[in-house]
Amino acid sequence: MNSSVAGRWPVRVFLTLFAIHFSLLTATAQDEPEYKLDLGAGAGTVTYLGDLNSNLFRGAQPWLAAVARYKMNPRMALALTLGYGKMKGNSDNAGTWYSPERYEFDSEAIELGMRYEYNFWPYGTGREYRGAKRLTPFITLGIGGLYHGGNDKGITADIPLGAGIKYKLAERLNLSAEWRMHLALGDKLDGLKDPYGIKSSGLFKNTDCLSIIQVSLTYDLWEKCSTCHNDRE
Repeated sequence: MNSSVAGRWPVRVFLTLFAIHFSLLTATAQDEPEYKLDLGAGAGTVTYLGDLNSNLFRGAQPWLAAVARYKMNPRMALALTLGYGKMKGNSDNAGTWYSPERYEFDSEAIELGMRYEYNFWPYGTGREYRGAKRLTPFITLGIGGLYHGGNDKGITADIPLGAGIKYKLAERLNLSAEWRMHLALGDKLDGLKDPYGIKSSGLFKNTDCLSIIQVSLTYDLWEKCSTCHNDRE
């Protein structure tokens, strides 16, 4: 065998093996399914903020939620949540409370909301579309309805907004952690309406809100058609 040919033979073998390996990786990426929907549950804490409490952590109560998320593309999703928790507060923690009688409330809160989520990086395993990351921060904003029990039962609209992170535990398993503020469009979550008699104007002035910290685990469903238009680059 010619020495020059013999010298080039290992290089050709290496290039051939590299090409085969690259082709297999590409085929795997093209065959990895995409999913439109994920369903699961979340748990965390909820804190009432209003006339009787201004501390984000004082009086935190357990919070449970069901989560459904429709993935529009690797960066955007619509999330539907149904959550349940308790709210507690009393006039002992209100520094400006001037009533001679002690006031307290202990009630339930049920919130149904639809939120838009924006991922800072494309989210996924990286095998279903190029450039996807297993870990991504996100922000969220939406609208919902909030039922409050207790001394003055009722329903009010609320505006949830917040931020969090998502992590792809496995091909179809997602873990997320987020903090949201639910700005109520009313002032009766604690059963009190403007107890100080302060007149104000504006959408969120002199209203109550909820602070929710939630960790969720969801599972991917509804495989996307592999022959249809997709988000792969």
